[in-house]
Amino acid sequence: MSKKRCLTSFILILILLFALFAANILMGSVKVSVHEAVDIILGRSNDALNINIIKNIRMPRALSAMILGGGLALSGYLLQTFFSNPIVGPFVLGISSGAKLTVALAMIFLLSRGINISGAGMVLSAFLGAMLAMGFVLIISVRVKNMSILVVCGIMTGYICSAITDLVVTFADDSNIVNLHNWSMGSLSGMNWQDVRIMTVMIMTCLVIAFFMSKPIGAYRLGEAYAVNMGVNITLLRVLLIIVSSLLAACVTAFAGPISFVGIAVPHLIGSITKTSKPIIMIPGVFLGGAIVTLFCDAIARTLFAPTEVSISSVTAVLLVPVVIMIMIKRKDVRK
Repeated sequence: MSKKRCLTSFILILILLFALFAANILMGSVKVSVHEAVDIILGRSNDALNINIIKNIRMPRALSAMILGGGLALSGYLLQTFFSNPIVGPFVLGISSGAKLTVALAMIFLLSRGINISGAGMVLSAFLGAMLAMGFVLIISVRVKNMSILVVCGIMTGYICSAITDLVVTFADDSNIVNLHNWSMGSLSGMNWQDVRIMTVMIMTCLVIAFFMSKPIGAYRLGEAYAVNMGVNITLLRVLLIIVSSLLAACVTAFAGPISFVGIAVPHLIGSITKTSKPIIMIPGVFLGGAIVTLFCDAIARTLFAPTEVSISSVTAVLLVPVVIMIMIKRKDVRK
């Protein structure tokens, strides 16, 4: 019954993902019919305007939402595994904010000197910030055993990093740097095929690594003593969990800015749908679930108040905070 449920869930998830991807391609201020979109994708259209809109604007953005959303959800799942806590994630622990700070500083430093930073350079600077924030959280975790206090410290760290980023961006002189404000709030606008290629290589590499880690992760989630008896190298596993989760969060932040609560809520939503906690099911499921949620939220962000676009992080917060609250209430009830 469990296998049948998982198979059915994955089929429905894939259908929903395809439907949302198609909807994101068709929706916008310029209406494009299904027939026109198919002709453009197959190279049978001569409409230059619609070709540019579909192939160079909407498709890269939709693919970016899928890839980055999946990576962010997977990062949250790995962090929840590492800390054995269901309400941690890259946004809550301040990892995304640390990555945002270093990317903003790198971009301001280079743009003020007339130097454009590459996508790989943005990811590298974001990874540095993510690792610094993660290091700070780990130092606190050694001193503080209460996970609630650790989460609060992570939130405070995130606020400090965000405040510094906002100050730097606000007082920047260069017009290109001032435009970083939208990115710093979380946005998928302006994605191009070069960005898609870079993020695909990095995030898919992390996904493959995480998938091969599924067996030791499954043992680790049953307790350290059990994992050791199963021959799992706990130290190596923890290092990999930190590096992979931080790299995923860094990649998302580098290209789209901070996107809130996807990393916390999606693993629980997928667990509720599939009714399993097996990592070999959860890892691909969480990735696909993150892609769906981010695609849906991005569609709302760019169409709800069109032509004005709101930040995707605002939409994810409104839709996913109730999920996180329910998780916390359920966790409290279980403890009773």
